[in-house]
Amino acid sequence: MFRWHTQKKGKVAFGHIDGSLSIFQPGNKSQKHVLRPDSLEGTDEEDPVSALEWDPLSTDYLLVANLHHGIRLVDSESLCCITTFSFPSAAASVQCLAWVPSAPGMFITGDSQVGVLRIWNVSRTTPVDNFKLKKTGFHCLHVLNSPPRKKFSNQSPTKNHYTSSTSEAVPPPTLTQNQAFSLPPGHAVCCFLDGGVGLYDMGAKKWDFLRDLGHVETIFDCKFKPDNPNLLATASFDGTIKVWDINTLTAVYTSPGNEGVIYSLSWAPGDLNCIAGATSRNGAFIWDIKKGKMVQRFNEHGKNGIFCIAWSHKDSKRIATCSGDGYCIIRTIDGKILHKYRHPAAVFGCDWSQNNKDMIATGCEDKNVRVYYVATSSDQPLKVFSGHTEKVFHVRWSPLREGTLCSGSDDGSVRIWDYTQDACINILSGHTAPVRGLMWNTEIPYLLISGSWDYTIKVWDTREGICLDTVCDHGADVYGLTCHPRRPFTMASCSRDSTVRLWSLTPLITPLQINILADRSWEEIIGNTGVETLHVLDLLSKYGLISALSLLGCIPSPDSAIEPGAPPLLCGKVSRDIRQEIEKLSGNLRVKKLRWFSECLSPPGGSDNLWNLVAVIKGQDDSLLPQNYCKGIMHLKHLIKFRTSEAQELTTVKMSKFGGGIGVPTKEERLKEAAQIHLRLGQVQRYCELMVELGEWDKALSVAPSVSVKYWKKLMQRRADQLIQEDKDDVIPYCIAIGDVKKLVHFFMSRGQLKEALLVAQAACEGNMQTFHVSTPKGPSFSDDIYKEDFNELLQEACRELAEWYFQDGRAVLAACCHLAVDNIELAMAYLIRGNELELAVCVGTVLGEPAAPATHCALELLARKCMMTPACFPSVGYRDLAADLLLMTPDSELQLVKLCAFCPGCTEEISDLHQKCKLPTVEECMQLAETAHADGKIFETIKYYLLSQEPEKALPIGIDFIKEHISSSDWTLDTIYPVLDLLSYIRTEKLVLHTCTEARNELLILCGYVGALLAIRRQYHSIVPALYEYTSQLLKRRKVSVPLKIEHLSEELDAWRACTQIVNPSSEDSPYTPPSDSQRLVYAALLKRLKEEPLRGIVGPDYVTGSNLPSHSDIHISCLTGLKIQGPVFFLEDGKSTISLNDALMWAKVNPFSPLGTGIRLNPF
Repeated sequence: MFRWHTQKKGKVAFGHIDGSLSIFQPGNKSQKHVLRPDSLEGTDEEDPVSALEWDPLSTDYLLVANLHHGIRLVDSESLCCITTFSFPSAAASVQCLAWVPSAPGMFITGDSQVGVLRIWNVSRTTPVDNFKLKKTGFHCLHVLNSPPRKKFSNQSPTKNHYTSSTSEAVPPPTLTQNQAFSLPPGHAVCCFLDGGVGLYDMGAKKWDFLRDLGHVETIFDCKFKPDNPNLLATASFDGTIKVWDINTLTAVYTSPGNEGVIYSLSWAPGDLNCIAGATSRNGAFIWDIKKGKMVQRFNEHGKNGIFCIAWSHKDSKRIATCSGDGYCIIRTIDGKILHKYRHPAAVFGCDWSQNNKDMIATGCEDKNVRVYYVATSSDQPLKVFSGHTEKVFHVRWSPLREGTLCSGSDDGSVRIWDYTQDACINILSGHTAPVRGLMWNTEIPYLLISGSWDYTIKVWDTREGICLDTVCDHGADVYGLTCHPRRPFTMASCSRDSTVRLWSLTPLITPLQINILADRSWEEIIGNTGVETLHVLDLLSKYGLISALSLLGCIPSPDSAIEPGAPPLLCGKVSRDIRQEIEKLSGNLRVKKLRWFSECLSPPGGSDNLWNLVAVIKGQDDSLLPQNYCKGIMHLKHLIKFRTSEAQELTTVKMSKFGGGIGVPTKEERLKEAAQIHLRLGQVQRYCELMVELGEWDKALSVAPSVSVKYWKKLMQRRADQLIQEDKDDVIPYCIAIGDVKKLVHFFMSRGQLKEALLVAQAACEGNMQTFHVSTPKGPSFSDDIYKEDFNELLQEACRELAEWYFQDGRAVLAACCHLAVDNIELAMAYLIRGNELELAVCVGTVLGEPAAPATHCALELLARKCMMTPACFPSVGYRDLAADLLLMTPDSELQLVKLCAFCPGCTEEISDLHQKCKLPTVEECMQLAETAHADGKIFETIKYYLLSQEPEKALPIGIDFIKEHISSSDWTLDTIYPVLDLLSYIRTEKLVLHTCTEARNELLILCGYVGALLAIRRQYHSIVPALYEYTSQLLKRRKVSVPLKIEHLSEELDAWRACTQIVNPSSEDSPYTPPSDSQRLVYAALLKRLKEEPLRGIVGPDYVTGSNLPSHSDIHISCLTGLKIQGPVFFLEDGKSTISLNDALMWAKVNPFSPLGTGIRLNPF
């Protein structure tokens, strides 16, 4: 290993296996193999250098750790050892070390065998302190230069500076001897050999964050558990298989390890809790997850690597493996060999057909795909498919198309083969490196996903070989791809970057989702691929019914769902099962249909939890709630009951308690003697204060009630305050004892323990917290009702904090769950809309009914906007009809239908049909109505009907003049001009971009930009307010217009907004706080007067979509709005190059429908 010097350019130190160092520096003589530990001199014994770090405060000092002979501080110039540090045990060995930047002379080390963190000072040869953090050893360490910023700070109470018999003592901080010696506050980033990673607060001796398990190397394969879509297994180069709960993103099981490289895994079918794994040198194995051990091993391939293992989907007794020895072996789980299929070269992939239990396909190094039939005794393939120009790695049978399979090759292509035609029916070209991951969708028969060594994942429409999307988020080769039939549009991928990523494929089936929401017929939701048709025909032929049904036209045409250009239809088992179940039911079928399809189509991360809460609110019997309900966010009427039950299960667990600090003995003795005298004199309060000064709080609190209950309570509050300052969990019983629920809730909230805060607040609301009512001279104690009201406010505050935390973490569905848990339907719906979970919002809102109606209508309008402007990969007429159906589901939808008809292009016949569907006058009638309204001076009606006529451009000058006239006055408000401007913005794009409309278009864009900035201020879209002002200013500067807006005025407004909004959250750490001037206050006050309040209260605040905080390794984009790197989903503008974050795109489109590029093109990020 080696380390460059951080200050001295070109200086580098190398650590060698024999324990020595080599030091190189420009202009100096190279020192090679020097400073070997004294105990090793003259021997051949090896003791590798395991860690090296240059002293940040020195140009010459170097900290060196050898695996067996401990740590040394050496001088690289004089080549001498300054200090040798001693370990408490000879068995301890150092894996990694790091200096503590905030404390000169201090460093920390992580042990290699066990996760012991040791803190050292160069002035001592033994550790200052030791913390055992995990059972597994360290991988690496790093100390943060500055501690993470806390959301809340606890202000310390003002202390008295005089002493009397009743004055308050100043207690000492509770420090251990070593902490008092030299422990600085510091946060260590810790990575462990089992893949665990966390942030450890050394001062508080607690984890700020810990992910307990993970992979530290390439992840080669991933598969969902057949009977549980929430459990995902991964196989890694690090020799382990891990099983993850994808809802919590945590590993819940890990295999014993020491297997070498694990290339492939396969779950046992059904509910068998076993996984088969394939290794590089140790054969194959079966791991029983519940027993936690290997229950079977297969060694037929010898020491040759096994590249793929496949447990039969239909026959749980058969397992296939393929290896570098050229064999694909079929065996039973007890080890009996059924077939050994010999290939001319290494076999890399195999896959069982899901439609024929005896059919298996293989991919070989000889560039061919072979298909075998295992029900015969022959070891020869039935078919050999040739065409690839490099080795074939993986093969996958289509689950929905009989006889169709795909193969991925090192030639960078994916080929689609038809077994029945004995031919390659399509070649998918686009990857620039070998293809590894392959996955057919289990509901859309033509949808195929591939992953490659070019770091990308591609989504293919195999009907015409079109690549629908390419994502580049992985930072290295993509190996495994998988989805679960019960959640077919959630995909997992794994990579050499050692991450697993979850993806939602639902944007690919937007029209299908909206067909479900619009309650379209089954024929527009569920299709067939020919596989199920063949099964039906087989059954019908037995009863001689085919000819009769054919005459009646009742037999569906085979492969209707895979005809080129056909809209997506669901064809899998799950969707067919939903249809069958719904057709059996009576009553409100729509509610069941929405819930079941929502659970199938929605990604994980809270949708199940959300529907459980909806069921509780709708009055479902508690006995029908699923078993895992208590693991999510519960309705608060269940919270205490379930947590009490959980506590009873944990009563056998014993908690260890550590002692307090040690003071200076002489002073301690004197104070103790004084305290005893005061006690004997009956001066109990003074005795208590001296005990506090000594840090012996328990003795003080035990006798404090003899002074008064009021004094005891006050002393308890002081103890609680001190423990809060020290961030100690010991504060909890003190706050509960005195009934100070508010203090305890805020303590939990300040630490980010929001679920704990919620639990305490709910317990208080249910009367489980005893509140002491102490009368005061000023008046009587408060009533129980007032306290209960306070507790309810605390409960709501805790819920809001927890919801906001989830929301800003990009988990809008869980944020909505928090609000549903306290029956706040309005905010729950608002969070779904702000998270752009529009389809889910409509489903949930429809089920919840009237309380959710306003938000449901808002979500329907946004979905209709999405349909209006969706690209024509699906016939545009179909999208228009969908948009109309959605809008017709809302009351008073005429204006929204007008916008739809005004915006959608088409021939005369298509436009007339849309007018008729929306129950609007014909195009010719609209022209007459517009002229009549214009003559009568009805501006809004004039604009509306002109937009619906054959000459919509006539609406532009009328509407723009109206708006310019209003904003020229001093008393205009946003609500007077926005309805007109919003309606104008729906003019057809092809009319707006006409040369004859240039001036009107420029004025419309400027007015939309300015009004958009005002709307963004009203809705608190802070991230886009400056960009909207800048956009408007740039258009004013560059385009010839006559609008009553000045660049100077816009600049003045923006400065006033910036100055006055920083009052709400001044951040002295980031920049010095400057109070706004009087003129800025006046400008901002005038601005607020013009804005008024947002009608739909819940939608105020920024948007955060799912994945907003996820990092992207290689797909890095810079926002053209902010100039900053985009984190989370990216939205491309119409030029195909400019990008903004999806969050900013959503907020921009909600306040200004036109692109930030000033082209007049509308945005559609929904």
